[in-house]
Amino acid sequence: MSLLKVLVYPDPALREPAREVERFDPELENFIRDLWETMLAYDGVGLAATQVGRNLRACVISWKEHRLILVNPRITAAEGEQVGEEGCLSFPGIFEKIRRPLKVRVEAVDAAGKPFSLEAEGFLARALCHEIDHLDGRLLIDHLSPLKREIVRKKLLKRSREERRNS
Repeated sequence: MSLLKVLVYPDPALREPAREVERFDPELENFIRDLWETMLAYDGVGLAATQVGRNLRACVISWKEHRLILVNPRITAAEGEQVGEEGCLSFPGIFEKIRRPLKVRVEAVDAAGKPFSLEAEGFLARALCHEIDHLDGRLLIDHLSPLKREIVRKKLLKRSREERRNS
């Protein structure tokens, strides 16, 4: 197992829509294990393959008793609305209020290729939407007003300059 490098905005790879996983083999299982370990090492709730530079439609989520591995996930139904604070490993130190569905139904397959569906609400619905957004090339910043987007962009640019100066 190895920790993977998490891409940080504005890395263009974060904008690439992920391709469907077609091969369910030991290589995929190893990658998902590394994705899981990376998410835990960074104290994340979820992590998408696209966030570590892999163009695969796969993500992992860990919240409360839920330990989810989702391959080729799709939101098939959504209802209601919630607004809550979200962070993202690709936007370090940034937390913004984001509008999401209150409930979602997701269809996916597991790492072995076995189909399943789940219904979630509240925070888990938010996490599912967030990670599936990543797989579609949509980012946290896309849910913000133009003014908020510019503020976040400037914060990240400033942080990047400071890190380069200190290294």
